[in-house]
Amino acid sequence: MDDILKILEKDATLTPEALAKMCNRTPEEIRAMIAEWEKQGVILGRRTLVDWERAGEEKARAMIEVKIDHRGAYAYDKLAERIRNYPEVKSLYLMSGTYDFLVVVEGKSLKEVAFFVSDKLSSQEIVTATATHFVMNTYKENHVMFKVPTADERINELL
Repeated sequence: MDDILKILEKDATLTPEALAKMCNRTPEEIRAMIAEWEKQGVILGRRTLVDWERAGEEKARAMIEVKIDHRGAYAYDKLAERIRNYPEVKSLYLMSGTYDFLVVVEGKSLKEVAFFVSDKLSSQEIVTATATHFVMNTYKENHVMFKVPTADERINELL
């Protein structure tokens, strides 16, 4: 069972027939298992990982550390509910350590992301500090290796 989930996590395009062959099960068993996992919320969605730079679309991505003023037991959940509903937010994590949340944000430009931080994130009354880290390059995401440009490719882009 865990093997099937691990396989699907890496490649959600596999058919029940392909999974059945890989896992010594019938396609019907696989379909039933997937349906049950979806019903239980174990499988939350299926995504395509896109290299937007190669697709010709410029995007700015940032990881933002957020510290908050702890005003009660539900402060985390209340703020998380607000933050996760912004369309710019790709991911949101409650963290241990020097900050409380890690927010992954994507926008069309660095300026758009910066405005999100100042206008929507830092303006929350319980937010006491933020630190924004812009992603310069992606080498690996969700088990998928991104192509690293060679020195020659980088020079050609500049010319």
